[in-house]
Amino acid sequence: MLTDSLIRAAKPAAAVMRLLDEKGLYLFVTPEGGKWWRCRYRHGGKEQMLSLGTYPTVTLKEARRRRDEIRRQLVAGIDPSAARKAQRASDAAQDDSAARAETFEALALEWYAKFSPGWSVAYVKKITGHLHGDLLPWLGPRPAKSIDARELLTVVQRIEARGAIETAHRALQTCGRILRYGVATGRADRDPTGDLRGALPPARTRNFAAITDPKDVGHLLRAIEGYTGTFAVKTALRLAPRVFVRPGELRRAEWAEIDFDGAEWRIPSRRMKMRAEHIVPLSRQVLAILEEIRPLTGAGRYVFPNLRTAGQPLSDVALLAALRRLGYGKEEMTAHGFRAMASSLLNEEGGFSPDAIERQLAHAERNAMRRIYDRSQHLPERRRMMQWWSDYLDALAQGAKVVPIRGRGAR
Repeated sequence: MLTDSLIRAAKPAAAVMRLLDEKGLYLFVTPEGGKWWRCRYRHGGKEQMLSLGTYPTVTLKEARRRRDEIRRQLVAGIDPSAARKAQRASDAAQDDSAARAETFEALALEWYAKFSPGWSVAYVKKITGHLHGDLLPWLGPRPAKSIDARELLTVVQRIEARGAIETAHRALQTCGRILRYGVATGRADRDPTGDLRGALPPARTRNFAAITDPKDVGHLLRAIEGYTGTFAVKTALRLAPRVFVRPGELRRAEWAEIDFDGAEWRIPSRRMKMRAEHIVPLSRQVLAILEEIRPLTGAGRYVFPNLRTAGQPLSDVALLAALRRLGYGKEEMTAHGFRAMASSLLNEEGGFSPDAIERQLAHAERNAMRRIYDRSQHLPERRRMMQWWSDYLDALAQGAKVVPIRGRGAR
């Protein structure tokens, strides 16, 4: 560990000297005599380094405080480099002249810095793609108050022209959110995106390929049991049809979220598409599957760790690649298709209320009062439903003819 006396005594050499403190903190001494603080860390499987200032302007105590803040950000799942860039963008927007602060770019960057800390990595990627690829090059320098519907239409039609209809719709939505923020902060008069309703062709609804015939579901379950890839991927495949969460939510499952005694998996809001905590009741079969893999991965963070990249979950293509390896093409079954499978068969066969099924799929309830009611009233039914569903899948896997229970008081 470094001390102030050691730092003061450090003399420049012919080459840059690196003095190690602890937990990734270094002091670089240049041949010219400069003393620069650096912090090395890993995020997203990659090693990165951030500058923390120069000594003695930044003291040893302050450098350690800045290093500890970086470590807290990493624990929270935040990329310190991205956070710094966002903060600098926010600071720049505040420090710019009044004219600069009135532009769409300044407004967009401030909006991004304010709201992005709560977004998922995938969502950040989408929004930054819209901003830097489709919006800021044309709208950035324009005063936000002067942007009208005609100008916005020109921008989104440019996206439409390359065949990206859904992206055009999403970019327009992003514009609307930025301009509404501008109205709230006094830098825009109105949001003109509403004037463009119907101006773009409707986006094609993307349906994920899914197997919904009970007999074919049985074949799929038996194929999964015969999978010969890694145990982590096989276990994730076995769980996918029984918990029917989104693939990303399953891949990133953490042991700390699993309550074996309460038979629940509580997925925190930061990892959910709708940004609300989601409860997955765990059937006896699911608990047994988790117990099988616990000796292998239970000492780590993730239930399904990436064997190639330490500290990361399974890749986003792992489950899809496994299905392809089992012989299921992209038009037949996808990792996301397990949700459609469950939704279809539970509605047809299970006799459970649509509200309980939708709640278990973590689909958002638009009515706020109903949303509160759903969280408090449907969990008992969802527990029964998830156990029935696992029992039903077991029967299909065994080739049994399953009789629907609709009308038998499943509710």
